[in-house]
Amino acid sequence: MKKQSPDAIDLLDADHLAVHGLFQSYRELVRTGAPALQRRTLAEEICMELTIHAKLEEELFYPAVRAALDDDEVVDEAEDQHGSLRELVGQILATAPEDELYDAKVKVLAEYVERHVRQEREAVFNRVLASRMDLQALGRSISVRKEELRSVSDALREDALASALA
Repeated sequence: MKKQSPDAIDLLDADHLAVHGLFQSYRELVRTGAPALQRRTLAEEICMELTIHAKLEEELFYPAVRAALDDDEVVDEAEDQHGSLRELVGQILATAPEDELYDAKVKVLAEYVERHVRQEREAVFNRVLASRMDLQALGRSISVRKEELRSVSDALREDALASALA
C-alpha cells in the first residue's frame, strides 16, 4: 500500500513546529550570551522560514479556504496578521544584531507567531478538516511551491529587506 503524502494541514503545521523549535534555539542563544553573528544567522533563518510559510498560505492555502468555507472574515483576519508578521520580519532584517532591541524584536515576533498559530489551528484548521477540501491535492501544491520558494530564498530576503526599508 502506497503511503499517503502529507496533506496541507500536516505540511503547514510541520512548518509551525519547525519555527517553534527555531525560536526555542534562539532563546537558548540569548540565554547563553551567544555572539551577535550567531544570533543574527538564526534570526534570518527564522525570518526566511516565516516568509516562505506566509507566501504558501497566502498563495495557495487561504484562497482554497476562502472558497471552501465561504467565510471571508476568518481568512481576512489571518491575512491581516501576516501583514503584521511581515513588518516584524522586516524590522529584524533591517536591525543590526548588536542593537539593544534586536533580541526583544525576535522575542516579540516569537510571541506573535505563537498567537497566530494558536488562532489558525482553532479558527481555520479545525474548520478546514471538517470541510470537503481536497487537502491531499493542496498538500502536493504546497510542497511543490515550497521547493520553488526555497530555491529563491535569497531573492525573498532581499524583497523582505526592501519592503522593510521602503
